[in-house]
Amino acid sequence: MFLTTIRVNKYLKGYIYFIKKLAETERARRLKTDQTDACYDVRDGWDKSMQRGDTMRQDFYGYCRVSSIGQKEDRQLIAMTKMHIPAKNIYVDKQSGKDFDRPQYKKLMRKLDENAILYIQSIDRLGRNYQEIQEQWRIITKEKKADIVVIDMPLLDTRREKDLTGTFLSDIVLQVLSFVAENERKNIRQRQTEGIAAAKARGVKFGRPEVSLPDNFYEACGRWKKGEISVAAAADICGMSRSTFYDRAKKVK
Repeated sequence: MFLTTIRVNKYLKGYIYFIKKLAETERARRLKTDQTDACYDVRDGWDKSMQRGDTMRQDFYGYCRVSSIGQKEDRQLIAMTKMHIPAKNIYVDKQSGKDFDRPQYKKLMRKLDENAILYIQSIDRLGRNYQEIQEQWRIITKEKKADIVVIDMPLLDTRREKDLTGTFLSDIVLQVLSFVAENERKNIRQRQTEGIAAAKARGVKFGRPEVSLPDNFYEACGRWKKGEISVAAAADICGMSRSTFYDRAKKVK
């Protein structure tokens, strides 16, 4: 099983390297092309058709996500700023990517329509669940009819060629990167589990530290166990809540 995982990871790394090189080639080709026909440069973050005075409205949105409150989204916000996305149109969630039940993401989805372009820095910022990434991508591009631009992967830009070849290539890239995103989430969880187990083996305790017991706790506990006083009276003598006194008293043998 371990050797199989190594082989799969090596294959994926090689495949991703190929995709990145393909993306670089595609970007270079686009930059050399005479962009007279509503073409764009993902580095600029805005459709160059706007330079020609086209009247079609375009709304630019950005989505950022970090896994916890303690993490910073600064790098993603900088990327959005470079794309010239208005601050009011940038939505940030500080939540795990295991699903899409996120407040800011839901607000964003209500804004998207056929005139919207959504920017995300990388596919794992959208989520880390393979099937749900595929489903959300379908909803945004097919139902909402909005476009998506993955900044770190120019091939994942639904504004580019929409012919069969372009769509096929984008689908392959999306599926591979979605798989990698979910696989990384599983690896993170496994590393966390192993880290916690190792810490416990070293004697590290997790959770809130137990409150020290008052000097008269054992006396009150003994009287309660003998039936001389009620649990409420014993808790009152010790200056503790009933639930706390009862939980601690059950551990006394």
